[in-house]
Amino acid sequence: MTDELRTIRAVAFDLDGTLVDSAPDIQHALNAALHREGLACFDLARVRGWIGDGPDALIVRALEAQGGDADDLALRTRLRRRFDAATLAAPLAGGGVYPGVVELLDALHRALPLVVLTNKPTPLARAVLGAAGLVPYLSGVHGADTPSLRKPAPALLLAACERLGVAPHELLMVGDAEPDMRAAHAAGCRALCVGWGYGHAALPAWLDPLRIAAPHELLAALPCRAAAEPIANN
Repeated sequence: MTDELRTIRAVAFDLDGTLVDSAPDIQHALNAALHREGLACFDLARVRGWIGDGPDALIVRALEAQGGDADDLALRTRLRRRFDAATLAAPLAGGGVYPGVVELLDALHRALPLVVLTNKPTPLARAVLGAAGLVPYLSGVHGADTPSLRKPAPALLLAACERLGVAPHELLMVGDAEPDMRAAHAAGCRALCVGWGYGHAALPAWLDPLRIAAPHELLAALPCRAAAEPIANN
């Protein structure tokens, strides 16, 4: 794997299911919003299977699962507002950082710029990362604040390459699910799928990303050395 990553000059991480196990907090925020509307709530296993495409898609899936009107824009807007409020009130009260992630980021950020690219909106992502204590290791945090930015579209990754001053093949996208791997493929970036998280077992065979089972394996594979030329931080 080391040879395949020798050209990497920056690393982008997905957030939910990659850096943090936030499923309990996402479940809490979703159920808090649903309860306020008198709608059915869902258990953790069900919600975990819906994570990855951002809160708007999560809300639609929850409505569809109980036969609700997923086309009711006013309802979806209220649910999203309440979901955001619940997330900001307790960003990571039930979840936590995956084992080995802090050590990985601490070592990597000394050699390479690190960013988070997530389908979670940026304000919510920053709140979760702040609660997790991971912000000091990052050069930037960028969420899918508009539908066009949502992975598997390549827009978030291509924008990150431009900000960092690296070519797409020099950016490694690290994630746990199909949207991360598809976005990397579309952008021309290298992709690495982690063996924890929420969606790694369901990838189509044609994506065929690099894989690791534990964070320390990424540290061993990357050329962790000070870059010969400075790369802009954001």
